[in-house]
Amino acid sequence: MRCLIAHNPRSGFGSDAVFAFERELVHAGDECVLRVLGEECDNEQVLADAESFDVVVVSGGDGTVSNLLYTLRNRDVDVCVFPSGTANLLFANIGNSPEPAALARACRWANTAACDLGEASWIADGASHTRGFSIMAGTGFDAELMSAAAPNKKAMGEAAYFMAALSDPSPRVVHYRIEVDGVAHECDGIACLVANNAMIQLDMEIVPGCTMVDGRLDVIVLEVSRTAELIRPLLSGLLDPKGKLGRPTLETFRGRSVSITASEPIPMQVDGEVICDAVTHWDARVLAGANNLVVDGLSRYAPDEPRTAPKHPVAADLPFPE
Repeated sequence: MRCLIAHNPRSGFGSDAVFAFERELVHAGDECVLRVLGEECDNEQVLADAESFDVVVVSGGDGTVSNLLYTLRNRDVDVCVFPSGTANLLFANIGNSPEPAALARACRWANTAACDLGEASWIADGASHTRGFSIMAGTGFDAELMSAAAPNKKAMGEAAYFMAALSDPSPRVVHYRIEVDGVAHECDGIACLVANNAMIQLDMEIVPGCTMVDGRLDVIVLEVSRTAELIRPLLSGLLDPKGKLGRPTLETFRGRSVSITASEPIPMQVDGEVICDAVTHWDARVLAGANNLVVDGLSRYAPDEPRTAPKHPVAADLPFPE
């Protein structure tokens, strides 16, 4: 088996778990190529020969992984997501076992699911920009929260996000005009999110039934005016993580293409990374089935009829030659 690992060593707490995974993955006769991502690396160049490998492992935080998945979109490549970041929300949404040995085994069996990506487009400083996202993109309070949490992520991990939220008791309320598959909606709120996956920390699903295999995106508007008002939906999420009873103070829509216009310039984030300080309009669309993600038996995306034998067996699994 030939494997390519694209790893961002600056993600999360700088864990070396990916190297333990590599040791579990590689057996006699295998080839494993490790490419360490620098700050100014060209993802297109890093993944130019991805089709020549049996599996490509993307290792880093959600921002790094999403950028790599976007580069691999609509290519005939089996991709394994390895959690090396702070929150690792995409990995949590996939639902694979986090143990390096289990992930290595999943790569051997190569059961995959054709999963969607989101694509966001906006204009800033007179130039057009486009970027993929695997979790969610958003404007308003969530982007301000990501920006405020960034300096403390290395030291505090996920707690940095909660500290940032508490530091801003009265975020800006913005008027949004939202078109979903051509149907217009008017909403007021502190943030507008477009989600490909909607499960966040503590296994809370912001929107019930949001999956990355349905060919649609979920639009979420936080219709509150003070940070304290988020306590109600937070408690609802803790008591009802799957959202079977609904989500108070949230307005949601679902569709394939989304166009969002805000009443004033506000910051924008994509998968936890603030990419623009002042956006008034942006668009999002779904890239249905853009990536073939490796899944194991614990994943909600495990195939109904998994393989009965590994696609890439180790030498010990091969029949002894006559």
